[in-house]
Amino acid sequence: MNVAIPREIEDSEKRVAAIPETVDKMVKGGLNVEVESGAGDHAHFPDSEYEKVGAKIIKDTAALYLNADIMLKVQRPLMSGGIHEVEMLKPHAILISLLSPLTYIDLIQKLSARGITSFAVDLIPRTTRAQRMDILSSMSSIAGYKAVLLAASAHSRLIPMMTTSAGTYPPAKVLVLGAGVAGLQAIATAKRMGATVEAFDTRPAVKEQVQSLGATFVELDLGGETEDKGGYAKALSADAHKKEMELIAQHARSADIIITTALIPGKEAPLLLPKTVVAEMKKGSVIVDMAVEQGGNCEFSRMGETVVEQGVTIIGAINLPATLPVVASQMYAKNLWHFLSLIYQNKEMKIDRADEIIKATLVTHNKEIVNDAVKTAVMKGGR
Repeated sequence: MNVAIPREIEDSEKRVAAIPETVDKMVKGGLNVEVESGAGDHAHFPDSEYEKVGAKIIKDTAALYLNADIMLKVQRPLMSGGIHEVEMLKPHAILISLLSPLTYIDLIQKLSARGITSFAVDLIPRTTRAQRMDILSSMSSIAGYKAVLLAASAHSRLIPMMTTSAGTYPPAKVLVLGAGVAGLQAIATAKRMGATVEAFDTRPAVKEQVQSLGATFVELDLGGETEDKGGYAKALSADAHKKEMELIAQHARSADIIITTALIPGKEAPLLLPKTVVAEMKKGSVIVDMAVEQGGNCEFSRMGETVVEQGVTIIGAINLPATLPVVASQMYAKNLWHFLSLIYQNKEMKIDRADEIIKATLVTHNKEIVNDAVKTAVMKGGR
């Protein structure tokens, strides 16, 4: 059975889906591994390192795709040289990748029509059993770290308190909106840099985690359930959202740096920093909007751009994990190997649809869309 590792074609993508360490495990497990020439270059994994562990280097992209029984990717399939990557795969091949299936409905329909068995690793459940495969947590942790570095670089003042012969200068005040994996890592990074940190989240359950990192938890009693079964934040009622906005505005006015991470699966990111709030922020302050790819938490955010509005720098950074491609590739590849080990056992493919992890991630199979959440998204329409 052939496993293919292509070179990612998305402009900002520097990661690779398999590293020599995981390729070695695949080969020893009885898989034939083909790696597109240059696939690991951006992450500093040259072709020679893959060859040392038994992979075959392929220069012909079309041949790589045509031979693939299993395709391991980072980004979802895209158009490449006038042909879509899905069309380059042979029917009934297996694709394991980030897919954002609740958003890119047209892609899912294309995969189904082609007969591709596709697994969206961004749907891996956050359970104890799936922890070794949790790609979203791994990538979010990197993104939260890098977001603070970007903010510090763009900020016009010091981050830690500093005492000099010219006087004492207070630490920067950092506000983190959303205390998921990315938010918690942003908190930890800002604290390590010496900032004073506050964090807001609609889920009371994260209070202890925020405080354990030395940050102040900004509380708001919204009543009722504020998170879903997967631990993600739920959309709020109009009244609750109004209270949330008032509280955030109050704390945003005194912040030097704001890191926004608030997302709701399958929906547009909630607007937390409208233009009116940005106008009241301190001049020279910085916002890093980590939700910009889902519409953004700040009204001024522009995907992939840095803009200055009302004296505030707003960074709409995309694909932050890819800016640290070595560690990001190591994490992604190891998570992916553990997932592959779930469906490839004893040198045979085994897709047990009763397994909770497989059920959650399997999107298309036998020319059908088999994931319930994705089926619902298809009925509602998407991109």
